[in-house]
Amino acid sequence: MKAIIPAAGIGTRLRPHTYTLPKALLYVAGKPIIAHILDDVVALAPSSIVLIVGYKGELIEKYVRKHYPQLQVDFVFQEERRGIGHAVDLTRKVADSGEPLLIVLGDTIIKTDLKKVVAHKTNVLGVKEVEDPRRFGVAEVEGGRISKLVEKPQEPQSNLALVGLYYLNDGKPLFDAVREIIERNITTNNEYQITDALQLMIGRGAEFVPFVIDEWFDCGKPEAMLETNRKLLKNSDHAPAIDGSIVIPPVSISPGAEIVNSIIGPYVSIAERCVIHSSVVRDSVISEGATVTDALLESSLIGANAVIRGGFKKLDVGDSSEINFK
Repeated sequence: MKAIIPAAGIGTRLRPHTYTLPKALLYVAGKPIIAHILDDVVALAPSSIVLIVGYKGELIEKYVRKHYPQLQVDFVFQEERRGIGHAVDLTRKVADSGEPLLIVLGDTIIKTDLKKVVAHKTNVLGVKEVEDPRRFGVAEVEGGRISKLVEKPQEPQSNLALVGLYYLNDGKPLFDAVREIIERNITTNNEYQITDALQLMIGRGAEFVPFVIDEWFDCGKPEAMLETNRKLLKNSDHAPAIDGSIVIPPVSISPGAEIVNSIIGPYVSIAERCVIHSSVVRDSVISEGATVTDALLESSLIGANAVIRGGFKKLDVGDSSEINFK
């Protein structure tokens, strides 16, 4: 099986953090978004993985080469973001081999049993019920099969949203379909959508079944990142003992972080090389190398190598910033 992970998103709603990092490398619940996705995909032992990168894609490649040196990974650069269908088409030379194909979008975190997905004898699309399906690709189901797919419908006939998880027993028909929508200039919102390519396949008799996923975590904006951090940490009871400090689970604290005379948690992620002194931190994500001193932080995102001194604040601070409240 081949696996494709489109991770070329810019993440404009997550600025200032995405001024210095691609969205896929933002830290949440103990590791970057892309690591949550890769860890689940790697467990399936694919023959190879194709990562589609764009904005600051060299940083994603550097991270993956360092932390997953054993993987067979091809990096494909998407210079112009023209939709997921276009992104998949760019991988044709390295992924169109007639093998089964798994596609997992690289900007959200899906928690489900992927082994059950790839065990299916037919094609599978991950779905989840949502309150407002107009924001998503939507699947209509009849008799246990997907009968129709519509990208961002104004009058949806179903509340089953596509979550960005696609499994095909044979990837070639999808590559043919995305090539066709590009050649025929079939677009939705001026982009070549994978939904439109899959609908072509359905119209020609391809069978797809829905797979209701367990949890689907949005990472599109700061409030969603914090909610994702809370939900991913919620089942963890790990609370490392730190002399002179109090740790309230659930938390994720890197062994390389320095915590002194502080109260940490609940729902806090602290990355490598962070320094937290004489502070209270709860419901927050502190990225690599950040320093927090004499502060009370709540519902905050602190970028890599940022420095926070003093004050009681809710902060959304990008990389290498320095905030002094004294």
